[in-house]
Amino acid sequence: MFEDRSSKGGAAVGGELRLRVSEDGADAERLDALTGYLRQELLQLDVEDVSPLPAGEAPPGSRAFDPVAVGGLLVTLSRSAEGLRAVLLAVRKWMGRGDGTRRTVRLEMGGDVLELSEATATDQERLVDVFVRRHPVDTGG
Repeated sequence: MFEDRSSKGGAAVGGELRLRVSEDGADAERLDALTGYLRQELLQLDVEDVSPLPAGEAPPGSRAFDPVAVGGLLVTLSRSAEGLRAVLLAVRKWMGRGDGTRRTVRLEMGGDVLELSEATATDQERLVDVFVRRHPVDTGG
């Protein structure tokens, strides 16, 4: 699924990519572990940083440990032309290692949302291509 929430044609790469990880049947502890594994993989790529996504303020009366906040990563991309594509490819490969358990990763950048889950590999590749084209490289010049 690809959702355009921006009022313009996409943001230049070199910015921030927000990821939310989920897995069918996973509790907060499992999501935290999965997110840690994905974070370690993403840190091996040409990115500036990968950090836990700040949870924000919890609504009144909610539990202190909010599973919605668990599973989030903030990826600070480098200005590399292939950085965003490499991150998306790594996410797709990571999803495929779920041993039959349905995993979903929701990515947000520049007002655009890309959710990868049970789409075919061909459909995922097409969606990734559209997402990457909407976020061209900012060469700083």
